[in-house]
Amino acid sequence: MAWRRRRLQARGALALLALALCAPGARGRALEWFSAVVSTEYVDPQTNRTVRSVSESGRFGDSSPKEGVHGLVGVPRAEDRDPEGCEPYTRFLVPGVQGAAPWVALVARGGCTFKDKVLAAARRNASAVVLYNEEHYGNFTSPMSHAGTGDTVVIMVSYPKGREILELVQKDIPVKMTIGVGTRHVQEFLSGQSVVFVAIAFITMMIISLAWLIFYYIQRFLYTGSQFGSQSHRKETKKVIGQLPLHTVKHGEKGIDVDAENCAVCIENFKVKDVIRILPCKHIFHRICIDPWLLDHRTCPMCKLDVIKALGYWGELEDGQEVLAPEPAPGGVLAADLSLSLPDGDRSDNSVSSSTSDIVPQCDGSFKEDTGENTALLETGRSEPQHGGPVS
Repeated sequence: MAWRRRRLQARGALALLALALCAPGARGRALEWFSAVVSTEYVDPQTNRTVRSVSESGRFGDSSPKEGVHGLVGVPRAEDRDPEGCEPYTRFLVPGVQGAAPWVALVARGGCTFKDKVLAAARRNASAVVLYNEEHYGNFTSPMSHAGTGDTVVIMVSYPKGREILELVQKDIPVKMTIGVGTRHVQEFLSGQSVVFVAIAFITMMIISLAWLIFYYIQRFLYTGSQFGSQSHRKETKKVIGQLPLHTVKHGEKGIDVDAENCAVCIENFKVKDVIRILPCKHIFHRICIDPWLLDHRTCPMCKLDVIKALGYWGELEDGQEVLAPEPAPGGVLAADLSLSLPDGDRSDNSVSSSTSDIVPQCDGSFKEDTGENTALLETGRSEPQHGGPVS
């Protein structure tokens, strides 16, 4: 049962999480960006051969037009000592450019904002601005925010790629660059509101689960303690019940008609050799019938006397309270009415010892005392049947 509840709680948590993710406004805006295809071409002065390279290694800026451009690459002049191109009037070295031919500015990241770099190159009529990343980023590119730069195309390339082109231009080698639009990338992410909602839902489910576990183990502890106490209580009750006297039904016992009297628990007639137990209220029952009854109820089935309390256990009787022997109910018989009516030949000490020997000793010395008193009671009734009938 416990594992079923835990599984239901897990399903509830998953359903709540799914609801949080699918709720309106749970998803934030999609982060969309485009990669850039960068193609370079130059003539190697040593071999006089044209070297071309093409790679999708660039990334368009967030505010850049997504369109292709081409032109010769220009870099900030070394004498200006401004490789980042941050100064408003930075001059650029563009090998091989003629007149108003389009060209592309190549500047390093850092020193100022992306917007300042783009505006500085745009003042020099650059068609596009290529920024190469810092060295510790390796081959990675980063998103760029440069709102307010107009129609100037802006991309970023990795540090190794940018340094490679920079070294060629600084050697006065004309490098032609072509920028093309690459792959569209969409990256969805959760909004801050949905993250808070999911966190609250998760914490709530954790609190509920923890509270349920605490409640479950408290109940289990209490149940185990009650079971232990109940078993201990039953053991003590068995010991007390064992102190009640026993007797074996025989032929000729006055007060018991084996054909008419019956046990009030099983509603069966008493038979010869049946073992009966005598309660303090003098009602008698089959031992195998009354013992389980007393374990569960503690009271006489006929007069409702609290047998355990009458024996002096678990609460003393009030001063002056007497336990009266009620009138026998139909179908029942009082132990006080028991007296033996046997033939003269059987009224010997041997028969007395035979009768008393059938009383089963089950407990301590006090039980033996009670058994002896009961035997004396039966013996008195047997020895004086002619002087007043049954002993009360």
